[in-house]
Amino acid sequence: MNFSLRALLLVLITAVLFSACSDEQLDVAIEPPTTVVTNEITQVILDWNQLWCQLDRYATGMRPNATTRALAYIHLAAFEVCVEDMVSYTSNKDRYAELDIDFTQRQPNVNVAIALNACYATAIDHFMYNVRPDIDSNINILRLQKEAELTQGVSQDIVSNSQDWGNYVAQQIIAYSQTDTEAETQILSPQPTSYEPPVGVGYWTYSDEAERGLFPYWSSVRTFVISSAETSTVPPTLTYSEDATSDYYAAMEEVYTASEAARTTDTEGLWIAEFWSNDVEGLMMSPPGRQISIANQLITQYNVDHEEALVILLKLGFSMNDAAVSTWADKYEYMVMRPSVYIQDFIDPNFQTNLYPFISWPNPTFPSYPSGHSTFASAAAGIFIHHFGNNTDFTDRSHEGRTEFRGDPRAYNTFTDMAAENGFSRLPLGVHLRMDCTEGLRLGYEISDAVNNFDLSQ
Repeated sequence: MNFSLRALLLVLITAVLFSACSDEQLDVAIEPPTTVVTNEITQVILDWNQLWCQLDRYATGMRPNATTRALAYIHLAAFEVCVEDMVSYTSNKDRYAELDIDFTQRQPNVNVAIALNACYATAIDHFMYNVRPDIDSNINILRLQKEAELTQGVSQDIVSNSQDWGNYVAQQIIAYSQTDTEAETQILSPQPTSYEPPVGVGYWTYSDEAERGLFPYWSSVRTFVISSAETSTVPPTLTYSEDATSDYYAAMEEVYTASEAARTTDTEGLWIAEFWSNDVEGLMMSPPGRQISIANQLITQYNVDHEEALVILLKLGFSMNDAAVSTWADKYEYMVMRPSVYIQDFIDPNFQTNLYPFISWPNPTFPSYPSGHSTFASAAAGIFIHHFGNNTDFTDRSHEGRTEFRGDPRAYNTFTDMAAENGFSRLPLGVHLRMDCTEGLRLGYEISDAVNNFDLSQ
């Protein structure tokens, strides 16, 4: 493709992108990428992450477990595309027995940005399934747009070799993911009818077919750094009781008071609850996806080069993937009920969570302890602290401009404060006890510590 044809293609694609931003399509069209970092390869990473967050919003039946899995493999693929040129790092092919990447397939004249563009397109298209066709089509639109930008003035030989390498690595990562037969089976049936929760006083259960347990067998899927058997587990600190003088009742009353105040008088409480919710398909990105949005903003704010960006995202993907496995193992071991069930039975029969206006059921459809949101929050915060230090001047703009809920940006001075706000936001939302959030935050930091200590250099 010569220069004039590439330029024409870029103009045509840009016209398509802008025409897509009609009143009816504003929520699904790709926002035209704006170069805000000095590293061209980092910008490729940011543009694909931005699109991924849009796809994540509309992916059906993935959140949060299949989403974390997708992130781990997508960012593993991106890392492997570039690792041969990263002096301080080595490939993961010798760390995982079933991962097969033949680096002799890589030609010496590969353009990393072009290869990454091809890799992301292939990997994201595979791992982000159940996305509406009009939104999923943006993968190919962005692939062509970036291709037109990146190949200007580049020989066809380099373009072909680069795209071949990016596609090859993506396909090898896809093949590796498919050797995890447990995960491959479970993503096809996230709410299996084969699972019936054990019966017990104070246990979580479902009241309708649509409320069946989500990913009840997830403890058996692949982890990358630390398994659920290797993480420590802390049993619930409170024992179920219907006694109005008990600590358990007091913990439920705390949720009731916080959520009612948020609904009626505590405007910041409702803001925090909605700002961190990320529960609703089609309306918000997923909880792990929110951490990718934050990572994108941090990479931009700190003008991170592409090598560090790839390492951050790889560790973030690994941390959240492994967090989902351990969290879901504990959830389905301890079977703690959601607060709304208890509150309706013993405190206020008319109680509804602040999530209820947005979804068909008052709660996420899985047990309460530990909180997944809280685990993802600290599993990500630990990675951010490792790379940027805990002190920061960060404003999260993930939901800026949203009117369906209060998504006004919120500012933070430390990543631990941000993670804690995220984790404990589940109280004013009405869907978790404090002990759920406390344990989730503890578990997430344990997992991020293990991932930060994972040696990518040997």
